[in-house]
Amino acid sequence: MLDQTTRAAILRLRLEGHGTRSIARVVGASRNAVREVLRGGTAEVPHLERPELGDAHRAEIATLYRDCKGNLVRVHEKLKDGGATLSYQALTAFCRRHGIGHEPARPAGQYHFGPGEEMQHDTSPHDAKVAGKLRRVQTASLVLCYSRMIFIQCYPSFTRFACKLFLADALSYVGGAARRCMIDNTHVVVLHGTGKEMVPVPEMAAFAERYGFAFAAHEKGHANRSARVERPFAFIENNFLAGREARDLDDLNAQALVWCDKVNAAHRKHLHASARELFALEQPHLLPLPIWVPDVYLLHHRMVDVEGYVSVNGFRYSAPWQLIGRQVEVRETKAEVQIFDGPQLVGAHKKAQDLGQGRATLPEHRPPRGQGGPAAPVVEERQLLEAAPEIAGYVAALKRRASGRGTVALRRLQRLLHEYPRRPVIEAVRAAETYGLFDLDRLERMVLRGIARDFFPTGGAGEGHGDE
Repeated sequence: MLDQTTRAAILRLRLEGHGTRSIARVVGASRNAVREVLRGGTAEVPHLERPELGDAHRAEIATLYRDCKGNLVRVHEKLKDGGATLSYQALTAFCRRHGIGHEPARPAGQYHFGPGEEMQHDTSPHDAKVAGKLRRVQTASLVLCYSRMIFIQCYPSFTRFACKLFLADALSYVGGAARRCMIDNTHVVVLHGTGKEMVPVPEMAAFAERYGFAFAAHEKGHANRSARVERPFAFIENNFLAGREARDLDDLNAQALVWCDKVNAAHRKHLHASARELFALEQPHLLPLPIWVPDVYLLHHRMVDVEGYVSVNGFRYSAPWQLIGRQVEVRETKAEVQIFDGPQLVGAHKKAQDLGQGRATLPEHRPPRGQGGPAAPVVEERQLLEAAPEIAGYVAALKRRASGRGTVALRRLQRLLHEYPRRPVIEAVRAAETYGLFDLDRLERMVLRGIARDFFPTGGAGEGHGDE
């Protein structure tokens, strides 16, 4: 079939007085084709109406598609059972052409951003080889939309604390902040709502306000809105992580920083420049960093245990031995675990990046050899000595004989003192201390026998049932 340009040429040549034979020879078409165009008198290509095998079953196909929950294999089987002769390929093509179960294709759009207008942030899970083993890590990425400057880091998990750590490092890397930070509808930042109705968590809103930018979320189903940061994740997986090994997460993130420098300096054909060159134009439009930014930290309140340690994420860090039994404030930063006694910093440890059991001890947190002094008494021991100082010897001996810290035994003795009259308990404890008796069941029977003797002198309860 002749195209529209050739048809227009045939009509123009006829108007110029050329014959059918010469026109056919010039345009390279048959004389019958030329005559057909001349009879039509228009350059428009006629639309061919070809019958389709599925036309006769169109209503039935639409109904079966709904009943079979979109499974075209079942739709084809039911059509064949009903006597239809169309093939499965003809059925799928018919459904595509007529929009049965297929959304019509929409043209892709473009987003244009001015310098310093927007940055985009997202995370994606990847497998990285760390310490000789494949380990699932969360890769966080920030991209400046105008210059395409990228910054990535890897974390064992991506919490709100990790998000603030990453954004602080990313903004420090680019030396400023765009006015808007586009995110997906992640719970790490979002308190409630989606898209334009998104309300960030107050903690994250305060963090953004410190740097002068605001969080925004794309509408549900509009992931292309954050394509600047979504698209590089495949490149990160197949370029940065491919064949790469690291000693630990710190080493992996150090390698990620070198990789970012290399990628940002590379020339990009579609941009006709490198990200660094475009960033030179964008940098003056970024919001400047605050003159001072406090370290991002996660606050913990811990009690210093009897060994002089506090626990953070399953790892134990030493505290000054004088603080045993006292509550301290622990600040977990990106690289350190800091221990505060009130406003005073009393210890700073290098943070263990790999979660798991272990301990870190600073020499200054341990007493000089031979000068440790007695361990701080447990709460129950202190309460017993305040209530009955005359049984201090028995309490100390009971604690030495009991397993662990002796808390269970001390609580049992404390209960006896609270539930029974004071004098029979004190007498029973003194007798038990004299004879070296530390079985608290026997001690309680001795207390009951003393009570029976004092309050029931004519015999009765408890008499004849005590231990000899």
